[in-house]
Amino acid sequence: MTASAKKRIWGWFMFDWASQPYNTLLLTFIFGPYFAEIVTARYVAQGMDVELAKAGAQSMWGWGLTISGLLIAVSAPVLGAVADSTGRKLPYIYVFSMLYVVGAAGTWYADPAGFSLPLVLGLFIVGLVGMEFATIFTNAMLPDLGTREEIGRISGSGWAMGYLGGLLALVFALLFLAENGQGRTLIGIEPIGRLDPAAREGTRFVGVFSAIWFVAFMVPFFLWVRDPKDRPLRTKGVVTAGLRSLGRTIMRLPKSPSLANYLASSMLYRDALNGMYTFGGVYAVGVLGWSVVDVGVFGILAVIGGAIAAFLGGRADSRFGPKPVILVSILALIAAAFSIVMITPDAVFGIPVTDAGIIAGRTVSDIAFYLAGILVGAAGGTIQSASRTMMVRQANPHRMTEAFGLYALAGKATSFLAPALIALTTMLTGSQRIGVTPLIGLFLLGLVLLLWVKPDGEDAAVWDSEI
Repeated sequence: MTASAKKRIWGWFMFDWASQPYNTLLLTFIFGPYFAEIVTARYVAQGMDVELAKAGAQSMWGWGLTISGLLIAVSAPVLGAVADSTGRKLPYIYVFSMLYVVGAAGTWYADPAGFSLPLVLGLFIVGLVGMEFATIFTNAMLPDLGTREEIGRISGSGWAMGYLGGLLALVFALLFLAENGQGRTLIGIEPIGRLDPAAREGTRFVGVFSAIWFVAFMVPFFLWVRDPKDRPLRTKGVVTAGLRSLGRTIMRLPKSPSLANYLASSMLYRDALNGMYTFGGVYAVGVLGWSVVDVGVFGILAVIGGAIAAFLGGRADSRFGPKPVILVSILALIAAAFSIVMITPDAVFGIPVTDAGIIAGRTVSDIAFYLAGILVGAAGGTIQSASRTMMVRQANPHRMTEAFGLYALAGKATSFLAPALIALTTMLTGSQRIGVTPLIGLFLLGLVLLLWVKPDGEDAAVWDSEI
């Protein structure tokens, strides 16, 4: 491999490293809970019952994620088709990177003393959409980075880089920026940089920090990654050509059963995985009585597990192909989901335990849940890395960005399903623990559909007929 090819791969890795804090810091572990906290406080101050206020805040956050998901689901395939028709991906990555930066930095305006909910939530949606769209175009570059045998390892290494970047950003933010209700960070100090803890400036600055992180680490990407020179730039009629091609692809899905089954399978197991990520901390707080600090440690362990497993999974992907890696990962996630359901403060897999701390004050139930979290992180990182490699094998090689647009659509089309099933099951059973069991069913359905997917995708003749 030439030096320029290696630099291009490392530049491509840096997108995962640069973009991951939006998921880790803003969406999952810091800004999302902070948003719910301050919106709840606002509703309570207006005279609303505490439980209703919590539900209202969660609903507000959920609607924001729903809006962003719909925008991505509707627009992603179209943008991908247009990008394939123009022959360029980098211009789109530039544009959506700017949206990422604006949206991430916009969380600064979430002042607990008073802020505009539509403004802050709107800016957050802008950043999230920018991240998702930029990811579509960078994923579509994967086939150009190596041979079919190499891209599994490349994808796994990139995903591991993303997890590592997210881990370092999370640790820094927890230690030096994000403060609790007493104005102290995880190590008991006030936020650095003279940020006012009373105004929660440390937590609000996490978004600005994510924007700065992204800008700094995207420099190698834009310096080293280039669009292939053998694909001339087109400017005329690209929208029409892209939409026509997208229409043909969708119409031909019944004639491409391997691709159709893979899109359906990944839609279900990715939705279930997102459900585990979204509700893991909430479940631990509600069932095990964890604090925010416990959830933070849980997140760090899960990210470490994901980074190591994604790296090793990439090697397995290159050796055995992505399908076996995905199959094993789904089985591991089913085991993790079942384990979570079987962990309570009083028993683990039906075996009674005490509430005495055995390691650093953690109980047997706490440690069992940490282990389940590590398994979720490990299998989750591996399955997401192998999934984009599998998409490369299933897609039309001449319409790769369009295919990843469909992949994004499949990932968002039923993004409401796991939360809705969990909410409904919890309501009917009155048990938060039983409420997460639908995730096991979604994983099982995804596993069954995956059995009908060809490991190497459709025959070349199928795609050649569409040129």
